[in-house]
Amino acid sequence: MHQKRRDPLLLGIDTGGTYTDAVLYSEPAGLVAKAKALTTRHDLAEGIAAAVEAVLSRAEVEPAEIGLVSMSTTLATNALVEGHGGRAGLVMIGFSEADLKRDGLGAALGRDPVIFLKGGHDVHGNERPLDLEPLAAWLDRVAPTVGAIAVCAYFAVRNPTHEIVVGGAIRASTGLPVTSSHELSSRLGGPRRALTTLLNARLIFLIDRLIAATKGFLDDRGITAPLMVVRGDGALISAAMARARPIETILSGPAASLVGASHLTGLDHAIVSDIGGTTTDIALLSDGRPRLDPEGAVVGGWRTMVEAVAMRTYGLGGDSEVSLEEGALDARLRLGPRRLVPLSLAETLFPGRIVPELERQLRQPQAGRLDGRFVWSTGLPERFSAGLAEAERRLFERLSPTPQPLDRFLGSNVELATLQRLVSHGLAQVCGFTPSDAAHVAGRQFTWNLEAARLGAALFARRRDGRGEPLAGNAETISERVLTSLTRRSAEAVLETAFAEDGLDISPGHPLVQKALDGQPGIARLSLSVDRPVIGLGASARLHYAGLTNLLAGECILPDHLDVANAIGAVAGQVRMVVEAKVTQPRAGLFRVSAGAEIRDFPEEDDALAFAEERARALVASRAAEAGAEGAEISVSWVLETADVDGMRLFVEGTVSAIAAGRPRVAG
Repeated sequence: MHQKRRDPLLLGIDTGGTYTDAVLYSEPAGLVAKAKALTTRHDLAEGIAAAVEAVLSRAEVEPAEIGLVSMSTTLATNALVEGHGGRAGLVMIGFSEADLKRDGLGAALGRDPVIFLKGGHDVHGNERPLDLEPLAAWLDRVAPTVGAIAVCAYFAVRNPTHEIVVGGAIRASTGLPVTSSHELSSRLGGPRRALTTLLNARLIFLIDRLIAATKGFLDDRGITAPLMVVRGDGALISAAMARARPIETILSGPAASLVGASHLTGLDHAIVSDIGGTTTDIALLSDGRPRLDPEGAVVGGWRTMVEAVAMRTYGLGGDSEVSLEEGALDARLRLGPRRLVPLSLAETLFPGRIVPELERQLRQPQAGRLDGRFVWSTGLPERFSAGLAEAERRLFERLSPTPQPLDRFLGSNVELATLQRLVSHGLAQVCGFTPSDAAHVAGRQFTWNLEAARLGAALFARRRDGRGEPLAGNAETISERVLTSLTRRSAEAVLETAFAEDGLDISPGHPLVQKALDGQPGIARLSLSVDRPVIGLGASARLHYAGLTNLLAGECILPDHLDVANAIGAVAGQVRMVVEAKVTQPRAGLFRVSAGAEIRDFPEEDDALAFAEERARALVASRAAEAGAEGAEISVSWVLETADVDGMRLFVEGTVSAIAAGRPRVAG
């Protein structure tokens, strides 16, 4: 008979762009078992179920032994890097159209609908009249075409009343998910707060699908343990909180990898480089903790207000698109930032659909620009295609659930741009030659179909450079060039991160940097190194980072279990919540406290400060409990701004920060 373990087991899950990882971890014993399965984007439950079933089987574990389930994911990060996400509406209260030009808000909004309502508050939280009349007609028009609504009001961090009123009206009228800016950030800067809120609204359906798939599988399997999600700063939050605030899961996977890297190596100071299928994420460990970005996370070119690890994310991975830089006489390989499904994987998923078409294309006398490319539908529900333009709709209706070669699917270059928009909406997947295929051809990876990889490499090798010469003589030669290029670009990314951390505005493409990396001889001998080891993580790190030591003239550590570091980090973290309360002085003798949704005035400074601290403690304790913490410890700090005028002290502003931290609740 199976004997139940004394200590509950922790189940860690990481859902990446290519693989879903699962680990079983015991706090006394460490890693018990690990497993991988392909991420199934059309139905995330399939990949999650396959990985979890495999790890449970290997460890011979009963569902009752699982005390906690925690997951990290790169889905939100990848969506912003690749320009994916659902269509969302934006309600701006108290702003003007001119504000769309600030902080990249207009570029991020693109063709998504926006409305400007009169209202908002001033810096002290005093109300400007709210005009709701235009909202109803706008909602009637746009609600059927969007998946969520973002609401941002002027100075909502000082008084969120108008966001609460408008959000309630939208929910009552449409039933759509609503994201309000004051729920995500307490920092000033309306346009960037609106940008963060818009991105959150776009991500809701992605994270909701992931959590629903995970919970559905766990329920079916009889696993009743609490479900947590890794936040972008490495802390854990409950699944319910992640569903409402998915923007906080950007950099979730990379943050988990930092926690996992520290746990696997015991190092307190290191550069951590995590290479996945879609992205490479690089950050610093200092004093055993991930360094956070005080300005807010930058992902996909957007500066958000989300507190997250100071991570630099590059569109560079094993599944990066391999292409050529335009306009160069000498052929220069370009990797990423788009992710493609590798040809070797596509033939494995759809046997007999890829190889015959590649053979047909290879028989053609001339190389075609669409050779080696395929497309198929992702299988998202029909409602996610709402709001498509007519040309997009026509192309979408021609997609099938099985691969079609692009040279026969597309009729013009215009349709190629239209297809890319469908990919950006998450409605289509494109397949092509990637470093993963090159690794198969080079005999360094054996996961998927070798013949599809070889044919794809051969097609790419016969493409022409600016002089009209073939790129390479055979599939093996071009594959080695791709792999060498990926290692070199990885080294450049590490150096770019190091330069940025040192405050140096130096591009890794600078001739002196390139000379140092090439080891070129000269009277002036140049070399570059970093002051701490590089920890390489990711399933393909041993392949792509083997040459980093020579390029960076320093130690590159590839620890055991580097392939599941994110999943390990997902169960090694703790819940950490921060709440701020503000005290301002709108006029002499009046002290106003803004704490969450509560606004209260006091005639005395001491009374206002005491109430602000009391509310901050109560709010952070409540949010920590909502986030899944058990017995969280609370610490409080104050920042008081005063001025000296003619020898008299003048109160300007006070900010109390309350932090609650603790391990998540564990069943059993």
